[in-house]
Amino acid sequence: MILYDCRTAPSPRRARLFIAEKGLTVETVQVDLAKGEHLTDAFRAISPQCTVPVLKLDDGDVITENVAIARYLEEMFPAVPLLGRTPAEKAHVAEWNARVEFEGLAPIADALRNSARGFQGRALVGPRGFEQIPALAERGRQRLADFFATLDGRLADRDFVVGDGLTMADITAVVAVDFAAWVKQVPGDDLVHLRRWHAAMKARPSYAA
Repeated sequence: MILYDCRTAPSPRRARLFIAEKGLTVETVQVDLAKGEHLTDAFRAISPQCTVPVLKLDDGDVITENVAIARYLEEMFPAVPLLGRTPAEKAHVAEWNARVEFEGLAPIADALRNSARGFQGRALVGPRGFEQIPALAERGRQRLADFFATLDGRLADRDFVVGDGLTMADITAVVAVDFAAWVKQVPGDDLVHLRRWHAAMKARPSYAA
């Protein structure tokens, strides 16, 4: 397998953390987003949406999107289950992973891509360029505050977002919390549960993946 990656981007970091928690070693190819390598004809042939991560299988099949990559790896390497163990837990992992994507990652992306000079004309990922909408940046920051509060409440009586062990929901959440620093937003001292969980996540060997 080959993982098309970008060390500086949050989305492929989710795949790297998942792979690290699985204890796998996967060959990687770096795609420099800052230089526009994801928009070249060569990379479009691999990923028409011009996004990373991309997992290329040994038979040439290509899987894009983090959830799809995680599902493939979970099915192939089930010994360390990261998508849940019981039917209910699997459902809740999918539930909270989706919530973190929508309530956390999406607002951060809105705040960043609609305000940063480097994303002028590239306010959305994908092959087509879109102009920035400053109001979406402000809305993203407001939604981010709500996301931090929601996650803090979720972690008030638990060590992990779902169940009694790390899952994909934790991986997506820690990437979101770290990504928020890109728009100068970090959990405040009052969010004690979120900060405790984040410190524990940082202590895991996979955090450096």
